[in-house]
Parts: sequence; C-alpha cells; structure tokens
Amino acid sequence: MRNQETKKASEKEKPELKGTFISVMLLGVFIIISWIGAFALFISR
Repeated sequence: MRNQETKKASEKEKPELKGTFISVMLLGVFIIISWIGAFALFISR
C-alpha cells in the first residue's frame, strides 16, 4: 500500500519539461541563426 502512495507522489512531483525543451531549442535556433548572419555579414565585407 505504501509503495503505491509513494509512486503517486513521485508522479505528481515530476515536472512537465516538454515546454522547457521546446523553449531551449527555439533559443538555440535563434542563436545559431544570429551567428550565421554575423558570419555572412563579416564575409560579405
């Protein structure tokens, strides 16, 4: 009985990280695009 209670409690405490993962990926894409843009500007001059 106690094992089931701790399992339910641990499932409740587990955070939902899907949104965090998507946010980090979008930030990474933005940084990569910024670097590519800066590099292209540097090469073109």
